[in-house]
Amino acid sequence: MTERLKIEHLYKVFAARPERALDMLRCGATKADVLRDTGHVVGLDDVSLSVPAGAMYMIMGLSGSGKSTLARCVNRLNEPSAGRILLDDTDLCALAEPALRDVRRKRISMVFQHFALLPNRPVIENVEFGLKLRGVPAAARRQRAGQVLEVVGLARWADKLPHELSGGMRQRVGLARALATDADILIMDEAFSALDPLIRAEMQDELLRLQRTLNKTILFITHDFQEALKLGTRIAIMSEGRLVREGTPQSIVTEPGSDYVAAFTRDVDRARLFNAGASMTSLAPLVQRDGWTVLAGGEPGPAFVVDADARVLGLVGPAQIDALRDGLALPPLDAAFACVPAATRLVDAAAHFGTARAVGVIDEVGRLVGRLEAGRVLAHIGAGGANGAKHV
Repeated sequence: MTERLKIEHLYKVFAARPERALDMLRCGATKADVLRDTGHVVGLDDVSLSVPAGAMYMIMGLSGSGKSTLARCVNRLNEPSAGRILLDDTDLCALAEPALRDVRRKRISMVFQHFALLPNRPVIENVEFGLKLRGVPAAARRQRAGQVLEVVGLARWADKLPHELSGGMRQRVGLARALATDADILIMDEAFSALDPLIRAEMQDELLRLQRTLNKTILFITHDFQEALKLGTRIAIMSEGRLVREGTPQSIVTEPGSDYVAAFTRDVDRARLFNAGASMTSLAPLVQRDGWTVLAGGEPGPAFVVDADARVLGLVGPAQIDALRDGLALPPLDAAFACVPAATRLVDAAAHFGTARAVGVIDEVGRLVGRLEAGRVLAHIGAGGANGAKHV
């Protein structure tokens, strides 16, 4: 997968002369050590990560962990003390002010927690503001702003002032303003934190809907692990300015790696986090003839019969498999099976175990790629969140 943003050994020390603090950090000192000995506050301590193109990449941690500092270093609202930030092949840390302004206007957009709308300008002028800074002609930017308002469902509100909108609608305006510039990177810094829980959930769903259509590269800052799990394709967890865990949501829940990370995972609804593809058992051919194949694997029981395109025809039992191995013809097939797409959440897939003798997992074109087993599904759902934890 192509890397859109790459951060290499990034440090941020809030000091006019950070050299001594940097030397201490590189020799293994902690944030607390630096504060005690120099009086300087460490925001980031040797952070390295890669954000794939099209990813919804979540940066999370408790207050003071460095997550917002990292976001603000990416567009140099906070000036990094050391390290590199590569947007494609451009090192943002090396850019002079004119080139940096150009990047901010064209390649990086931000959505803030408290909306940051222009209160005396109508919605459509707020949305086109970034395009105006870029120098886009009035007619073109008005057309683009109108298109984006259609996408976020606010076209009817284009002429309203921000105070006439609800909090969720104002946040949609902020999102539309960021999308209007068609930037390479969208940074969302605690973008939904100020919203009521129900509106926040609606905005999360809206962002997922937009992402399926637009496939933007999004750096999303949050302190809410449930939000990170719902939205993220990858999650980076920070503590004391350091990156302490990075991976897919599923890998972080199953292997947190530390007590700090495990504490975030204890209340996770695993039945909604894990999907059929992550929990399935692979299958192997037992008998193969022209036009069909018997596939089995995992727990004893009926096997799947698939056609030449790997689509399920039905089930056969152990005795029938032995007969097929002896060269007998394919018998009438058992239709008591169910198939679920690989993306199906376990909470939904588990409902089939009550009526089906076997549950298969299929890919996006309907080909059988695996099998769900009740024991393995229960293990995924019931595993303790602290598995694999150790102190850091």
